[in-house]
Amino acid sequence: MSQSDLRVRRTRRLLREALVDLIEERGFDKVTVGAITERAMVSRAAFYRGYRDKYQLVEQVFDEAMAEVRGTIGDDERPTMARWVAFFEHIDAYHRLYGALLGRRGSAWFAARMRSSLAEMVAPHFPGQDDLLPAVLSGMFAETITWWLDHDRPGTPQEIAERSAGLAYALITAGGGR
Repeated sequence: MSQSDLRVRRTRRLLREALVDLIEERGFDKVTVGAITERAMVSRAAFYRGYRDKYQLVEQVFDEAMAEVRGTIGDDERPTMARWVAFFEHIDAYHRLYGALLGRRGSAWFAARMRSSLAEMVAPHFPGQDDLLPAVLSGMFAETITWWLDHDRPGTPQEIAERSAGLAYALITAGGGR
């Protein structure tokens, strides 16, 4: 790996950490690019080489996290519950990021993006149906994540996966899914 690649990775990590810290302190709406770069001790020029604004930074952080989730849970041969537990293990590993972005001081924009991504992940499991059931399930999943993080993660990823799977099953049954 080249020195330039290492610097880019370091800059991205510092910006991500500064973003999370500032959201926790001030709330997403009050975070500015200047505050992010100052906290990260990175120049504005370095920020703007990689990002148009704070939304694009959050988008990249989210896209990287979702790519990791998809890689973790995948469409492999594991039972659905094992993949759901893996999903909550991912949320647990990145609890500060998700807590900051989905919590009270987070971003409505991010919460909507999270619900949309979750709906896209769920929709293929309900072929031939309209998008109501995936939309409702994704909202329930996002609220489950937010509740779990806001309450300092009571229970293990396995336990919250089991609880939320029971709720999801009830929604699927009521919604006419399989």
